Parts: sequence; structure tokens; C-alpha cells
Amino acid sequence: MNSIKNVPARVLSRRPGHSLEAEREQFDKTQAISISKAINSQEAPVKEKHARRIILGTHHEKGAFTFWSYAIGLPLPSSSILSWKFCHVLHKVLRDGHPNVLHDCQRYRSNIREIGDLWGHLHDRYGQLVNIYTKLLLTKISFHLKHPQFPAGLEVTDEVLEKAAGTDINNIFQLTVEMFDYMDCELKLSESVFRQLNTAIAVSQMSSGQCRLAPLIQVIQDCSHLYHYTVKLMFKLHSCLPADTLQGHRDRFHEQFHSLRNFFRRASDMIYFKRLIQIPRLPEGPPNFLRASALAEHIKPVVVIPEEAPEDEEPENLIEISTGPPVGEPVVVADLFDQTFGPPNGSAKDDRDLQIENLKREVELLRAELDKMKLEAQRYISQLKGQVNTLEAELEEQRKQKQKALVDNEQLRHELTQLRAAQLEGARNQGLREEAERKASATEARYSKLKEKHSELINTHAELLRKNADTAKQLTVTQQSQEEVARVKEQLAFQMEQVKRESEMKLEEQSDQLEKLKRELEAKNGELANVQEALSRTEQSGSQLSSQLDTLSAERDALSGTVRQREAELLAAQSLVQEKEEALSQEQRRSSQERGELQGRLAEKECQEQGLRQRLLDEQFAVLRSAAAEAEGILQDAVSKLDDPLHLRCTSSPDYLVSRAQAALDTVGAVEKGHSQYLTSAADASALVAALTRFSHLAADTIVNGGATSHLAPTNLADRLIDTCRDCGARALELMQQLQDQQALSSAQPGLVRSPLQGILQLGQELKPKSLDVRQEELGAMVDKEMAATSAAIEDAVRRIEDMMNQARHESSGVKLEVNERILNSCTDLMKAIRLLVMTSTSLQKEIVESGRGAATQQEFYAKNSRWTEGLISASKAVGWGATQLVEAADKVVLHTGKYEELIVCSHEIAASTAQLVAASKVKADKHSTHLSRLQECSHTVNERAASVVASTKSGQEQIEDRETMDFSGLSLIKLKKQEMETQVRVLELEKTLEAERVRLGELRKQHYVLAGVMGTPSEEEPSRPSAAPRRKPPLAQKPSMAPRQDHQLERKADIYPAQLVN
Repeated sequence: MNSIKNVPARVLSRRPGHSLEAEREQFDKTQAISISKAINSQEAPVKEKHARRIILGTHHEKGAFTFWSYAIGLPLPSSSILSWKFCHVLHKVLRDGHPNVLHDCQRYRSNIREIGDLWGHLHDRYGQLVNIYTKLLLTKISFHLKHPQFPAGLEVTDEVLEKAAGTDINNIFQLTVEMFDYMDCELKLSESVFRQLNTAIAVSQMSSGQCRLAPLIQVIQDCSHLYHYTVKLMFKLHSCLPADTLQGHRDRFHEQFHSLRNFFRRASDMIYFKRLIQIPRLPEGPPNFLRASALAEHIKPVVVIPEEAPEDEEPENLIEISTGPPVGEPVVVADLFDQTFGPPNGSAKDDRDLQIENLKREVELLRAELDKMKLEAQRYISQLKGQVNTLEAELEEQRKQKQKALVDNEQLRHELTQLRAAQLEGARNQGLREEAERKASATEARYSKLKEKHSELINTHAELLRKNADTAKQLTVTQQSQEEVARVKEQLAFQMEQVKRESEMKLEEQSDQLEKLKRELEAKNGELANVQEALSRTEQSGSQLSSQLDTLSAERDALSGTVRQREAELLAAQSLVQEKEEALSQEQRRSSQERGELQGRLAEKECQEQGLRQRLLDEQFAVLRSAAAEAEGILQDAVSKLDDPLHLRCTSSPDYLVSRAQAALDTVGAVEKGHSQYLTSAADASALVAALTRFSHLAADTIVNGGATSHLAPTNLADRLIDTCRDCGARALELMQQLQDQQALSSAQPGLVRSPLQGILQLGQELKPKSLDVRQEELGAMVDKEMAATSAAIEDAVRRIEDMMNQARHESSGVKLEVNERILNSCTDLMKAIRLLVMTSTSLQKEIVESGRGAATQQEFYAKNSRWTEGLISASKAVGWGATQLVEAADKVVLHTGKYEELIVCSHEIAASTAQLVAASKVKADKHSTHLSRLQECSHTVNERAASVVASTKSGQEQIEDRETMDFSGLSLIKLKKQEMETQVRVLELEKTLEAERVRLGELRKQHYVLAGVMGTPSEEEPSRPSAAPRRKPPLAQKPSMAPRQDHQLERKADIYPAQLVN
């Protein structure tokens, strides 16, 4: 058999070189047709065959690039049904398309969100569904991008679910919450669809109902998987976390379970779903997650999609694949053998064959030119359609801006309503406050209520100011948006004129081209006639030429039909441009009307703002008048106390009167400053109201304490003090009356109250007690004597402890010796620390006397500061007495005649006494003194040593006490019960005794304070003389009934108790 080894290059060059481009064009054309048929504005469900072709296209190109390139050009803002069907197709593509579709859709999230937001603002039934559907799609894309283990179809095995959840309980918790959110979006879409359907008729058999119900097939598929996964994850969470922690998860799951069960039940009853999907039935009740074995009872719901019957395919325009040669190449396929091996039998082509071949070439050239013209006309039409779509998009943007302006106006109207409600609430609160002021009798209660109402009014005022500023800002933004709308409309009108001129020019060019085509067709008709005459002379090829002529005539008819179709499309484009111009003019008229309405509203807002400003001024004056009236009532009440017989029993000290008068004087300047600020700016009365509130209370306090101080003062000074207080009250009341009158407000003089307050202050200074009649020699000697006695007592205590330690070493051994040595060593350390503290206190005392006495003697200094000297003597006595008691308690413990508790109480008493001594020494010391810092360090050391004594005592007590082992082996049930009852009786008796002892301790302390007050407070006729009774617990200083002066108050330091001493 012969074989051809060398194939000519001409044969190889005849293979098709543009097959890939043709295939790509065929794919793009098929996808465009499927998308246009699947996503249209007809209220009918998406046909499955079109959606299936789109999904197969994503698998063919491994992505959704082609789908989105066509979907972006769809006029979604113009039709809600078109947007609804787009969301349906996108949902099917996400579920069944190629995995790369998810990443391609991520790049178009903003487009999906804009479509949803647009239809969410409009009152359209399909628009509301589109808004919910876009939120579901965005949630689906986000979930699957965050968890790539779950495909978009949500179908994974339990092993993959376990791997995706992991072992971290936080990840499982978060994954469950995200699946709950996913399920909420699915169920919300189904509920919205069912809510819009009319249950009175069979909506599932109507095209409008099927259009809404078709996307629920994908929702059912998603919900079945999500339900199974949430059940698995909930059981896993309950196995790791307590049930109370997951109460919120269970409540949310039960709510979703009942919603999903109702959704499946309603869908399974519809005829439309019965032929498309088999819906599973959920159990009657949700799973019991508190019982782990309930997981075995869970059955995974399975959704079955039955096989569809093949639909009748619609005829489509397919690419013609002919076996003829490409344009511009000679026909060589038929004569390939002749060209390679020569013609058979040596025959050659005649002239008729050559003429036929030339005619064929010319026909092919004409066909290529016609195809080129067809493509050019189609490109022009597509450009015009693109411009029309752009104009539609711009008009839609104008509608959006209009909708936003309407929404802003609604917000402004709502805020105005809130302002009116707030004003009504303020008026009601004003009435309630006035009624409460009339009923209030206590000064403190009235002050607190006034303060609360004032703060509420200030907050309301601030809120009104903020809302006023927001309203002005929003009006400014609205004006700017209206100006921008007008500018954009002018640009649109200019662009429409340009498009109109360009379309007219293109129409003229196309008409010229059509004329040229007609002339060329006529020329070709003439040529064809000549060809027919030439073919008539050829008998052999007549039949072939006639068939070719029929083909050429058919092509000519097709070309003429295409030309007529293009003319019709151009006419349609012109009519569409005219419609857009009319719509633009209507939009301009509407925008001008809206601009006028907004200007009228702006003027109304300005009038309202002026009214609010005047109302604010009135409210500020009303607050000031209320505050002045309240202050007048407080001052009137204080002045009436001067003549009240019940007030004669009240007394006060001159020191406290001086402090109150000085504080009231300080507030007069604040009242003057607030008065000047209010006269400058009547819109803010907060400073004046606050100053009036403080001044009224301090002035009333000064008047009341002035009257109380006059009850203990000499007659002439008491009369002067009472008259000065009356004068102060009269001037303050006159000032308050002037502040309540708007006309007399500017002429008020708050400074007139200063002179009577200064008179009260001066009289208080004169009434201060003088301590010059105290016997100086005896008081000064007592301080040194008591300090020396304290040092001697401490030295004696140290010696006695050392003797007790030596005696214990001879008389005891073992655990008792160890316990006694530990206790006595801690007591020795405590005594040494106390001795160092007393020495440091003596040095600090000498430093205080030397620095403070000046030219006076030491006795004169002690006499001048008699109260401080008495406190120092009392503290010194307490330290010495505590040291003696501690030694006696330790002696009894070592000799086993005392109790460990006595030693613990003595340690606490010594710590308190040393703290009293430190406080008494610190009163007049310089805060930068080195002796004071050393004294504080010694105080820390004493506290630590006292704590050590307590700790060693408790540990020794635990070692010494004999703890018998309880043996209940020989007791019967009845005896055990009897002993249990006896023990309970003993416990109750001990508790009762403990409570009685605590009550007795409290009464003892009260009586001790009473005795200390009687002995420590000297009378005016007979000043106190400190006695030198040795070794008796001194009385504690009495807590004064009035607060002392500020300069006598002590700051609390670490481990130092504050002592209030009156000099």
C-alpha cells in the first residue's frame, strides 16, 4: 500500500487557525442569550434550562467572569422584577457553579449591596424582597469566604464539620452564632415571600406566585443543611459548657426550629413545590440538648430534587460552520489531488471553470463586506444602547438623590416633633417642680430637687442647642444637594443634546452607507445578469450556476431584511432618546418645585429657631427666678429661726461660726460674677443659679449658727450678733427679690451683703475663748511629768519581762518554754519599739515648743494651747497604762493564771494608744520635720510589733490547748441524736451569751465616751485641771459636736488614726 510521506505545505496551511476564537465567540453568544432569557422583566419564574446553561458556563471558564460582565450591564435599578430574578440566578450560580464563582462574586459585593439599598428605600413589593435577598447573598458570600471548608452548596460530611469546628470551644461557639445568623437570613426571606402571597387563591399555579416562590427551592436546600449542622454543634457545645451558659443559644435555636418547621409545612402543601422538590418533615419538637443520648435520635433532613423532564429547546441563532474555504483563499480542497499529482488523463480547466471560480471569489468578497457592514451597524446600535443605559442610570441616580432628600425631610420633621414633645415635657416638669417646691418643708430636700430640675433643664437646653445646630447643618446640606442636583441636570441636558446631535450624524452616515449598499447591490444585480447570460451558454454547468444564483438571491434577500431591521432599530433608538428627553424635562420641573418647597421650609425653620431662642431666654429667666425664690425661702426660714423659742436650746461654737461666715463671704464674689455674666449673656444663667444656691445655703447657715452662738455669748455681744444676723438676712432677702424682677434685675447689687457678713465674722473672732487664766506652771509641769512617767513605766515593763523570761526558763520546759519565750520576746520587742516612739515623741514635742513659743516661755506655750496639751497628756497616760497592763497580762499567761485573749486585747490597746500619742504630737508639727518622719516610722514599727505579739500569742495558744479526739464508736443512734441536741442547745446558749456581751460592750463604750466628755470638757467658770493620778486608764478625747476648723483637720496616714483636737 502506497503512503504519502511528504505532505505539501499547502495542505497543512488549509487547517483552521481561528477555531478557538470561534469557540469563544460561540460561548459568549450562548451565555449572553441565556442570561438575557433568564433575567428579564417578565413576572414568571426563571427557566431551568437557561440557569443550567449559565452554571455550565461557569464550569467551562472556571469562574463567573462572563456572567458578571453581562450582569453589570443589566438595568437592575429600573425594574424590581429584573433585580429579583438576578438575585435568584446569582443564588443558583453560587450554589451549583464553579468554586471560583465565590471569589469572583466577592469583587462585586458593593454592586449587590447598592441594589439592595436602592430597592430597600422604595415602597415596592418586589423591592422589599430584593433588599432581603441581597442581604442573604452577602451573608452567604461572607460565610463561605470565612469558612472555605463549607462549599457554597453547604453539603459536607460530619468529619469535615468536626474538622471545621476544631477543638477550641470559642471557635465552636462563634461558628454556631454565624450559622444562626445565616439561618435567620434564609428564614426572613421565606417569611417575606409568604407574607406577600394571597393565601385565598392558588398562587402557586400563577406565574406571579411562581416568580416569588422559585428562589425558595434554594432556600430549602440551604436550610436543611444548616439545621443539621446547628444540631451537631449545639450537642458539642452542651458537652463542653454548662447549660446556663447556653440558654441564649437554646432559645434562639427553638425559635428557628419552629419557624423552619412552619416554612417546610407550608411549602410542602403547595402544588408548585411538589413536582420540583421533595421537602423533608421535621420532628414535632426540637432536640433535647440537655440529654446527650438525644443526638442518636436526630435524623438528618434530606432534600431530594427529582429528575426533570427534558424541555423543548428553543431554536437559537448558532454559528454557521461551513466546509467551504475561508474568505480570501482560493478553492483548493476540491483540486488538492490534481494540484499534487496533476490532472487526470492530462485534461486542463477551460475558461468557463475559471470564470465560475472568479465569480465565487467575488461572491465571497461581497459576503465579507456585508458581514463587516453588519458588524459595524451592530456596534453603532450597541453604543447607542449603552448611552441610553447610561442616561437611565443617571436618571436613577437623580431619583435616589430625590429619595434621600425626602428621607432627610422626614427626619427633620421627626426631630421637630421630638423637640415639641421635649418642650411639652419640660413644661410639665416645670409644673411638677413648682408643686414639689410648695409642698417641700425641709431645706435640704428643696435644694436637692431644685438641683435636679436645674440639671434637667440644662440638659434639655443643651439638647435643643445640639438639635438646632443639626437642623441648620442638615438644611445647609440639603441646599448644597439641591444645587448639585441642578448642576447635574444641566450637565445631563448638555450631554443629551450632544447625544442627540451624534445620533443624527450617525443616522445620516448610516443612510449614506445604505444608499451605497443599494447602488452596489444594483451593480451586482447587473453583474449577476451577465453571469446568468454567460451561464445560459454553458450547458454542462448550468445546473450548478442556477443553484448558486438561488443561493445568492437568498443571501441578497437576507441582507435586505437585515438592512430593514437595522433601520427599525435606529427608529426605535430615536424614539427612546425622545422619551428620555421628556423624562428629563419632567424631572427638571419636579426638582424646581421641590427647591421652592425646601426654601419655604427653610424660612419656616428660621422662624422656629427664633421662637426657640426666645423661649430659651424665657426658660433661663424662669430657672433664675425659681432659684431666687427658693433661696428667698431658705433665707426667710433662717431669719425666722432667730425668733423661734425652740431655737434657744441650740448652741454653736465661735470657731464654727467664723468658718461659716468666711465661706459665705467667699460666695458673694461668685454671685457678683454670675450676675455680671447673666447681664452680658441672658441665654446662660447656670453660673448665677449655682452661685445663688450655694450663697443662700451658706448665708442661712451663717444666720442660724450666729443665733445659736449668741445663746452662749455675753449680753452685749449677743445683741450685736443678733442684729448683725438680722441685717444680713434683710439685705439677702432684698437681693433675692430684685433677682426675681426682670426690670430690677440689672440694678441689683450683690456686694451689699458683704458688710453684714464681715460684721458676723468679726464678732465671731471676738467670741473665741481665751485660755490665759489657766495656771501655767501646773499645766507645763504636767506634760513633762507625764512623759517622764510614761518612759519610766516602759522601762519598768522591760525589766519585768526580762525577769519573767528568766523565771520561765527555770520553771518550764518543752513546748511551754518555747511558747513562753516566743511571747515574752515579742513583748520585749514591742516595749523597745514603744520606748523609741516615746523618746521620738518627746524630741518632736520639744521641737514644736521651741518653734512655736516665740518670745513666750514654755509654760505660756502650753497654756496657750491647752487643748493640745491635754490631748498630749491623755495620750501619754494611755501609753503608760497600756504598757503596765501588757506586762501584767504576760505575767499571768506565763504563770498559767491568765488568758491569752487578755494579752491580745492589751496589744491592740497599746497600738491604739501609741496612735493617739502620734496624732497628738503631729497636730502642731511641721510636715517637713525629721522628727515627725521618725515618729511615723516608729509608729509603723509599734504596729508591726503589736501584730507579732498577737500572732505569737495565737500560735502558742494553739500549741498549748489540748484537743481531744472525738470517739463516737461506742454510741448508738439514739445517744448520738441526744448528744447532737445537747450540742445544739449549748451552741444557742453560747450565741445568746455572745450577743449579750456584745450589747454590754457597746453600752460600756457609750458610758466611757460620756465620762470622757464630762472630764475632758472644761466649763467657762472653772477651767479643767489635769490630775496626776498614776496608772489609771485615761479618758479618750470626746468627738466634738461641730466640725473643727479646716486647719486643724489631720490627713489620715498609714496606720495612724485621725484625732480631732480643738485648740
